[in-house]
Amino acid sequence: MIRLVVGLGNPGKEYERTRHNAGFWLVERFAASSGVHFKKDPKYQALVARLDAGGAWLLLPQSFMNASGRPVQMLAGFFKLKPEEILVVHDELDFPPGAARIKQGGGIAGHNGLKDISQRLATHEYWRLRLGVGKPPPGSEGADYVLQKPPAEERAAIDAAIENALGVLPQCLAGDLQGAMHKLHTQDKAVVKKEPEKKAPEKKELPKKEAPKKKDTQAKEPEKPGFLKSLFGKK
Repeated sequence: MIRLVVGLGNPGKEYERTRHNAGFWLVERFAASSGVHFKKDPKYQALVARLDAGGAWLLLPQSFMNASGRPVQMLAGFFKLKPEEILVVHDELDFPPGAARIKQGGGIAGHNGLKDISQRLATHEYWRLRLGVGKPPPGSEGADYVLQKPPAEERAAIDAAIENALGVLPQCLAGDLQGAMHKLHTQDKAVVKKEPEKKAPEKKELPKKEAPKKKDTQAKEPEKPGFLKSLFGKK
């Protein structure tokens, strides 16, 4: 059973539409569809909501991505939540926009939010809901890529994946993680297979300018009269 759903992202208007905030997008929409509202809790340094009197907690850390672990650790410690009762929703570079996957544990692939949570909880064995945002194009840094806004087509694909994930979230909260995984992974299987490869923008080569022809500055020698003309003169 999942008792805590954590959405990862960065606080502030300048970040709210960036790829790194995909976890925020899902948990905010889940709260809105469930009719609950977030309240800022300085003790946890996070926005906190609860689905009902005895239901799961929703958490949006406001401590920036690389310090996401402290709010999770504090709330989980206070309510004595086990790692396997925590679901962390985050952006995933390894999947294309439109894909959503659930897993427990595993590598964190350099994700700073997950890194801090794992260090604070001293384990990787919490659950993760990964929302694909695609790989950066060749030559681009992942850290810069996730802090950019996705174009409209990619954002629409991410929103579709969020809708699919929201459909299985009640199963996760009820403890049927395997059933939720099967349903969600079946839905986005085609999306993952058809991941388009991003290409670096082509550099247009400017037409080469032809070098100006050098003028012949050497004076030409006057033509000498022909040999026959010199002997016989003009006809």
